[in-house]
Amino acid sequence: MTQNVAGTKRIHHNLTFQVLVAIVLGILVGSFFPQTGAQLKPIGDVFISMIKMVIAPIIFLTIVLGISSMGNLKKVGRVGGKALLYFEVVTSFALILGLLVANLVKPGVGLPVNNLDIGDIAAYQQGAAEMNWLDFFTHIVPSNAVEAFAKGDILQVLFFSVLFGIGLTKMEGAGYSLIATFEKLSKVFFNILAVVMKLAPLGAFGGMAYSIGKFGLATLIPLGKLMLSVYITMFLFIFVVLNLICRLYHFSLWRYLKFIKEEILIVLGTSSSESVLPQVMRKLERYGCAKSVVGLVVPTGYSFNLDGTSIYLSMAVIFLAQVFGIELTLVQQLTIVGILMVTSKGAAAVTGGGFIVLASTLGAMQVIPVEGLALLLGVDRFMSEARAITNLIGNGVATIIIAKSENEFDAVQNELALSGKSPELEVLA
Repeated sequence: MTQNVAGTKRIHHNLTFQVLVAIVLGILVGSFFPQTGAQLKPIGDVFISMIKMVIAPIIFLTIVLGISSMGNLKKVGRVGGKALLYFEVVTSFALILGLLVANLVKPGVGLPVNNLDIGDIAAYQQGAAEMNWLDFFTHIVPSNAVEAFAKGDILQVLFFSVLFGIGLTKMEGAGYSLIATFEKLSKVFFNILAVVMKLAPLGAFGGMAYSIGKFGLATLIPLGKLMLSVYITMFLFIFVVLNLICRLYHFSLWRYLKFIKEEILIVLGTSSSESVLPQVMRKLERYGCAKSVVGLVVPTGYSFNLDGTSIYLSMAVIFLAQVFGIELTLVQQLTIVGILMVTSKGAAAVTGGGFIVLASTLGAMQVIPVEGLALLLGVDRFMSEARAITNLIGNGVATIIIAKSENEFDAVQNELALSGKSPELEVLA
């Protein structure tokens, strides 16, 4: 009897259980009390803001400490180069897979456009007009480092952190006292994160209740085929493409997914992969990846390795072409892949990035009406969870692969983490 009570208490205190219950409650509130659900958006927003509050300093400290521990600046360049090459190859696979499935399933064929609730895309069209991929890449270099931290611009913080780490490394012995201070600061910020993560069920509840209450499950019916196609494609990408890559590097995708199950559920509830960015960085270190690799690969991946977003973008373009009865040639579809290989890299940099990238891609092609994006507004929120989860898993797999290729993966630590014997992990959970 005592064992059953203790087991029940353990379940109630388990973050996975708490978040799962919160998501179910959010769905129920949004379904039966839609007006109330739509008003709960601030709960999810506050949780995400609390996470964003610590993202910039955690990225800075992780990268600086990682580079200083490397000591070899050539190695820093090699890790960064490998990561970017991997990102480009894998996101290209994601884009092509999206095109193939959309052409095979044809989710837009025969859709009665007149019966759909059309949304307003004026803001996205304006954002697309202002978007310039060259500006995106030049924007990586901050004109003011303090402003980069204040705005929480991940890429700018990443750029400054790498330079700071290089500068600190060149100090050699004279920089040890500063490194020791940064180590203590890093622990402080992760302790803050541990406190914030206790509020994750509230964030997941607010985010899910808002999604269901605001947009309603009824909006899924007309575009259900598209949504189902996107979810199936992302499932195939994770369990076929990423699984094959994992097998090639001799680790189990399934065991890794079980290891980050809390983070997957939080992303499902909040529709934001940023909501778990610092936690995932810490978990990847616990998983066995070197701090230096985690610090470089994860923040970069959040802008350059958007597997889920890439799948969605390619499928959305083909879907809209099918809705308007436009037959795209093979050359035109390959052009779409080429354009999206560039424009998709900026999708995480701006609010509503996916729609802005879609608008800019359609504008560049000048074949499919940009106004067609209004068809997607009703179900976009319900597909954002799949995009965010796929992005999260893809970045974790990328980090493990880069760590293994650099011999910066601790197999003993990995076994301890997977068996639940990692003491630091228990503190955070």
